[in-house]
Amino acid sequence: MMINIVLYRPQIPQNTGSISRTCAVSGSKLHLIRDFSFSISDKEVKRSGLDYWNLLDLEVHDDLDAFLNKYGDKKIYLCSKFGNKLYSNVKYDDDAFIIFGRETSGLPDDLCKKYKDSIIRVPMKEVEGARSLNLSNTVSLVLYEALRQNNFFDLI
Repeated sequence: MMINIVLYRPQIPQNTGSISRTCAVSGSKLHLIRDFSFSISDKEVKRSGLDYWNLLDLEVHDDLDAFLNKYGDKKIYLCSKFGNKLYSNVKYDDDAFIIFGRETSGLPDDLCKKYKDSIIRVPMKEVEGARSLNLSNTVSLVLYEALRQNNFFDLI
């Protein structure tokens, strides 16, 4: 039993590194969907993840179709600022998959249509020029809510 964090075509290596560290210490699996704008071996990614990479349960998918072919039958949530449900008002299964979009462009429209009833959001104040929260911060908020709902599994 574990929560699965899925990053759709991440762009900023420091975010991915930070998220990898969060997943490693929370016992969560990280899924990365290609294409990324960096290499997992880039120093920015490695530095952000510190020496936690060997502790990380990581799966890389060639594209969104490959991911959905393998896990499309699981309970999937999408996280978007356009979500119709607050992230804290849904019940996360103990093996939930939570997909986060690209830092600049979010999630593809066809994916949002397919999972329209499972789109969650983190509330934020509407501020001109502010698109969204930082991806790494958003992942942490949502992940720890899912863990809380599952009594944090075996975390100390």
